[in-house]
Amino acid sequence: MTKKKVVVGMSGGVDSSVAAYLLKEQGYEVIGATMQIWQDVERDVQEKNGGCCGLSAVDDARRVAQKLDIPYYVMNFREAFKCSVMDYFVEEYLAGRTPNPCIACNRYVKWESMLQRSLAIGADYIATGHYARIAQMADGRYAVRNSVTAGKDQTYALYSLTQEQLARTLMPVGEYTKDQIRAIAEQAGLPVAHKPDSQEICFIPDHDYAAYIERAAGERVPGPGNFVTEDGEVLGRHLGITHYTVGQRKGLNLAMGRPVFVTQIRPETDEVVIGEAQDVFGDTLYCDRINYMGMADLPGQREVTAKIRYAHRGEKCVIERVEKDVIKCTFREPVRAITPGQAVVFYEDGCVLGGGTIIRKS
Repeated sequence: MTKKKVVVGMSGGVDSSVAAYLLKEQGYEVIGATMQIWQDVERDVQEKNGGCCGLSAVDDARRVAQKLDIPYYVMNFREAFKCSVMDYFVEEYLAGRTPNPCIACNRYVKWESMLQRSLAIGADYIATGHYARIAQMADGRYAVRNSVTAGKDQTYALYSLTQEQLARTLMPVGEYTKDQIRAIAEQAGLPVAHKPDSQEICFIPDHDYAAYIERAAGERVPGPGNFVTEDGEVLGRHLGITHYTVGQRKGLNLAMGRPVFVTQIRPETDEVVIGEAQDVFGDTLYCDRINYMGMADLPGQREVTAKIRYAHRGEKCVIERVEKDVIKCTFREPVRAITPGQAVVFYEDGCVLGGGTIIRKS
C-alpha cells in the first residue's frame, strides 16, 4: 500500500516538530513546510523577535526536518497573510471591534492557502501541532474535538474550518499533554524540545497594537475622543478608540475614585463608554458569519456550551437562529466582556458544533 503523504506546518516550535515526528513514526510520508508570512517592512522586527512564523522559526524548523530526515520547504504566503490577517486586524480595530487574528490565520492561511498548495504537490493531508483532535460525527460530518489537556486546548481558534479542510487534516498532538510532548521531543533528540512557547501576535511582537495600527492605517486612525457614560455624560478624553477593548480597566487614566471599565466602543462618534464592574456583564449576544461544523444547521433552539474568548471556560447557553446568518445566544448566567469582533464558539460533548463573530450584546 502506498504511504499517505502529509505536509506538516512547522512553526519551529516543539508542538509542530513533534507532530512531524509522530506522523513519521505512524508511517506517513512527511514533508515539513514553514509559512513565509513576514512582510518586507517587518523583516527586521521579525528577525529580532522571532514569533511563530518569523525568520528564526525557519532555522529551527529546518534543523528539526534535518533531524527527522524529511524534506523541508518554505512556502510563501505573504500576500494571503497580509490580506486575510494583517489588514483584517487593522480594519476591525478601526471599526471599534476587537479581532482575533489567529482565527483568521487558521482559516485563510494555515488551512486554505497551505492546503491548496499541499494538494497541488500531491499530498493527501496537512497536519499541525494544535492541541485539538478531529472527530467524525454520526451523520458523517467532521468536527474539531477537545484535546486531552484542557490547559492547552486550542479548539476555540479552529471553529471556522470547513468540512473539506477537516477531512484533509491530521492533529496528532491533541492526544497528548504539553509535558508529554516535550518528553517525546527530548527522547527523539529534537533540538527544540525545551523551546519556550510563542505567546504574542506574530506580527506585533512588542504587543503595542495601537502603534502598529497607526503605522498601518496612517491618517485613517481616529484621533482622541470622549470617555462617556452610557447616557452620554462626558467623563474625560481618551487617546483614540484603537487603544481600547471591551472589559478593559487598566490604562484608562480616569480619576473616578473606583475601578471603572470599558463597556462599549462607538466608532461612529469616537466615544468609549465607561461603566461599573456589573455593566461589563451580559446574558445575551448576537453573532453572524456563522460556520457550521459539528452541526449542519440550526433549525430550532439548542442548548450548548459557548466560549466567548480563547481563555473563557465556557458557559451553558441556548442558541437559536433569528436571521439567515445571525444566531442569538442566551446564557444561563451572565458572562463577562461580550466583545464585538471576537468569536463565540459552540460546544457539545467536547466537540465544536460551530461558531460565529460577535456583533453585539443586548
